[in-house]
Amino acid sequence: MQYITQAEKLFLLRTDETAYLLLINEYGHPEHLHYGTPVALADAAALRYKRTMPYGAEVLYAEDDPTYCLDNLPLEWSGIGKGDFRVSPIELELPDGSYTCDFVFQFAKLQPGARGAATLPGAYAEESADAETLVLTLKEKVFALQLELIYTVYPHENVITRSSVLHSQEASPVRIRRMMSQLLDLPNDGYRLVTLDGDWIQEAHRHDRALMPGCFVNESTTGNSSNRHNPGVMLAAPTACEDSGNVYGFNLIYSGNHYTAVELSPRNMVRIVSGINPLCFCWQLVQGETFETPEAVLTFSSHGFNGMSHNFHEFILHRILRGDWKAKDRPVLLNNWEAHFFDFTRRKLLRLARRAKKLGVELFVLDDGWFGARNSDHAGLGDYTVNRKKLRDGIEGLAQRINALGMQFGLWFEPESINTDSELYRNHPEYAMQLPGRTPALGRNQLLLNLANPAVRDYIVENVSSILDRANITYVKWDMNRHMSDMYSAVCPAGELYHRYILGLYEVLERIFRPRPHILLESCASGGNRFDLGMLCYSQQIWASDNTDPIERLKIQKGFSYFYPPVCMGAHVSQSPHQQTLRSTPLSTRFNVAAFGALGYELDLAELSPIEHRQIKEQISFYKQVRHTLQFGRFYRYQLPETNKDVFLAVAPDQSHAVLSFVQTLATAGDSNDVLRVKGLDANACYRLTAVPQKVSLARFGGLLKHIMPFTLRADGFILRTANRVHALPDGPFSLCTSGAALQSGVGLNDQFIGTGYHKDLRLWGDFGSQLYVVELEQEEEAE
Repeated sequence: MQYITQAEKLFLLRTDETAYLLLINEYGHPEHLHYGTPVALADAAALRYKRTMPYGAEVLYAEDDPTYCLDNLPLEWSGIGKGDFRVSPIELELPDGSYTCDFVFQFAKLQPGARGAATLPGAYAEESADAETLVLTLKEKVFALQLELIYTVYPHENVITRSSVLHSQEASPVRIRRMMSQLLDLPNDGYRLVTLDGDWIQEAHRHDRALMPGCFVNESTTGNSSNRHNPGVMLAAPTACEDSGNVYGFNLIYSGNHYTAVELSPRNMVRIVSGINPLCFCWQLVQGETFETPEAVLTFSSHGFNGMSHNFHEFILHRILRGDWKAKDRPVLLNNWEAHFFDFTRRKLLRLARRAKKLGVELFVLDDGWFGARNSDHAGLGDYTVNRKKLRDGIEGLAQRINALGMQFGLWFEPESINTDSELYRNHPEYAMQLPGRTPALGRNQLLLNLANPAVRDYIVENVSSILDRANITYVKWDMNRHMSDMYSAVCPAGELYHRYILGLYEVLERIFRPRPHILLESCASGGNRFDLGMLCYSQQIWASDNTDPIERLKIQKGFSYFYPPVCMGAHVSQSPHQQTLRSTPLSTRFNVAAFGALGYELDLAELSPIEHRQIKEQISFYKQVRHTLQFGRFYRYQLPETNKDVFLAVAPDQSHAVLSFVQTLATAGDSNDVLRVKGLDANACYRLTAVPQKVSLARFGGLLKHIMPFTLRADGFILRTANRVHALPDGPFSLCTSGAALQSGVGLNDQFIGTGYHKDLRLWGDFGSQLYVVELEQEEEAE
């Protein structure tokens, strides 16, 4: 099927539910007509921006046309110096010393499938029929520069990607100071701008703001895509909510400094440009060379934020993820970090692993501290010699013992960094990124290795590959724990270093993991400091945050879910009180939040009570039954009137079952009854809704216990403390059978505890309480 049609320099790009319409106008400029709900080629004249009168302060492009001003047109690309004063997608220092550039249409080409980049990762189509690509070739009017604007349509994902490529045949070098991946001009519809912002341990918090005149920039300057501002950006109509209204989504397949500018012009037009951040960027393009930008990803939905998210999730699942793990259920893992930090031996690790195996864990992960003099974060990074005092049989011996227990084995690396107290630094200080004559700034007691240097890349590839090939390692956690500073390299100009570092990173990942597709790679950068589409081209999941407090994780995982599916989010159950917040939360809530991701545990199992061991074993057993739906199902967020409650929902593609997590942050006194609504089901089918069994500890009731006992016991006394280790009460049992229509309308839940008595069916949630609910299609004979 053809997804792109053209007629007389008019181009219509169609997906299953959207249309993108543009034309090459009479002056050779690509002019934007429409992006949104489906339209036809025949609608072009009606949709075109009308020019009937000049307006004040305009700069005319053509002397004989008083209405043609580039500053007053919706465009697909623009330059500098010809009358468009909005944010520009390109800034070139040309051989004549000027910055003025004017690219006009030369020819167009259609091709099946996706067009991959030579230097960057990108989206792909396994079959040529799965996508179609339009390439508009423009030529600079004066200089021998050719610009390609590339549009690839992924119809079933309702996504269009855009990128740009600049070719030079100029005898003198051209300096690129800014080159964006895409430009889009839209008529303003009172849009809200929605971004995901934060910091370490508070990643991806959603922020909404009204568009105001001027330019808002969502960017990263840390060298990574950053935990401060994720590359994903949304434009939402004023009334758009989770399930209805027009929402545009923009993202970038890039892991370095990104830049998205959203400008509301005086003529009430919204311009969106996105690409590599121009900060400290200057790329010299010589004759015969090409520079290509990362792919920008665009989508539109009239079904609200959830509709936009569904497009992005499908796109990532089918067009970004690669390797053997692309569509495979992620294993339940146990990471030893919070149990041991650096203080472990083989005996300690095997003791923890045996306990994990009894609970149903499938993958044991050894974190930091296994190499060199790595007994703290002050030494050892850059070295790959196994610490035989801790692991006398080496990594291969430990892996064999873990495998013998019936579990897979995984290993942590931090290959991009170096401690000055390391053998590598003593032998090759030039490998570190630092400025001659200056004392380098440390982050977490370390420097970055200069991945722009081919020798550094070879060193990382050789050493990591050697470890991976000596042992049966099926999972790697690739960490990167600091922002970039002291940007200097002897092998490339300063203006190219940020980008060449990322190109070097992609090369390293390509060389290590493409030949080893059996390895599940989890990217990490101090948590979600590099949670982006570029990394997902290599890593099938990303550690969402170092913060494992489930109440904080609600905001973090919800934020990331706007662009990234749950299967991509590493999510762990950890000890309580939590190491990041000192908040105490029930074990059930820790699981109920982490279950909406790639589930892991990160705690010392020896410190758990017998009742907690049983609960974790039950959690893992349940998760294995429903994990494909939790990881790959259609994910929904809820927009609740109560600010202290949140709901996550995953629905199987065939609508046969669903899993829902209902979480309460702070309890309110005398709370009203809750209504549970389940989206995405077959309205005419009959379903059974069941609360997943969970326990609430006796200690939850404190001094109330002495009022219901026939004799008085101290709430913190020996007897009740002992009882609390081996016994717990059922929490919120619930089951009913009803139609999908009723579940979508909303069914009432049992009361929460409000201090007036006890009933076996009460929801005993309190602060930070929650429950999982399973929805299963009833058999026809049972429904009748």
